[in-house]
Amino acid sequence: MVYSAGQVVQGTITGIMPYGAFVKIDNYTDGLIHISEISDSYVNNVSLFLKQGEKVIVKIIDVDKTNGQLKLSLKAVQPPRRSHLRYKNLNSINKYNGFRSLKEKLPEWIREESDK
Repeated sequence: MVYSAGQVVQGTITGIMPYGAFVKIDNYTDGLIHISEISDSYVNNVSLFLKQGEKVIVKIIDVDKTNGQLKLSLKAVQPPRRSHLRYKNLNSINKYNGFRSLKEKLPEWIREESDK
């Protein structure tokens, strides 16, 4: 099969290296998820994020024209971490009361989230 940048494909992790993980897409095609393309957060140890034999969904970010190897991204198919956060109006918390204000606001924030 011919692959191109932008496609989302499934593959299997075949090897873990300090710089990334190798992924087998099909019998003829493999690729690399570089350590910088694993997560939005800092990755110090690839094996803490991926395991050999694990199936992954990845996005093709480039295709090497000379050997057909794919450059893959795991983080490109995951929603950004910050998109899940709902920022609260922190001005409503009295900074001089510290955690007491948080304790008082927590039930209200839980109700707001469960009403969605």
